Amino acid sequence: MKKLLIAATLVAFSSTGAYAAGNTSTATGSASAIVVAPLTLTHTTGAALNFGKFTTGAGTVVITAAGAQSATGGVNIVTGGAPAADAFKVAGDSNRTFTITTTNSTVANGAVTMAFTTTPSAATGTLVAGAANFTVGGTLTAVGTEGPGTYSGSYSVTVTYN
Repeated sequence: MKKLLIAATLVAFSSTGAYAAGNTSTATGSASAIVVAPLTLTHTTGAALNFGKFTTGAGTVVITAAGAQSATGGVNIVTGGAPAADAFKVAGDSNRTFTITTTNSTVANGAVTMAFTTTPSAATGTLVAGAANFTVGGTLTAVGTEGPGTYSGSYSVTVTYN
C-alpha cells in the first residue's frame, strides 16, 4: 500500500508540470535604427544682405526677403546701391522639414554702428529631393548721426531638423 501511495504521488507531481529550478524560456526581440543625412547650410556665393545706399536720418532701411528696398523716417534711398536679400542653400534628408532661425546684429564703420534685425523668407522649409533654398531680408535702424562710409557686419543663420 505504501508503494502504491508513493507511486500515485510521483505520477501526480510529474503531471502538474512542476519542474526543478533552472527552467528557462528564450525569445528573440527586434531592433531598428534610421540614419538621416545631416543638414548642411551653405551661404550662396556672392549673396549678401545689402541695405543699399541712403542718406542718414533717424529711420530705417528695409530689405524684404524678396530683395525689395524701402525706407522710413528721415532715411532717403539713393540709387545705385544694389540692395539685395541674402541667400542660403540647405541640403539633407529628402522630404524632411527644418526650421530657420537668424540672429540680429550690427554693421560698423570704425566705432560707429547701426543695428539691424533679420527676417528669413520662411520660418520652416522642406527638403524637396534633399535640397531647399531661402533668403534673408532685414531692417537697418539709423539714429541719424552716422557719418558717410561703408558699414559692414555679419549675422548667424541656423537650420534644424523638425
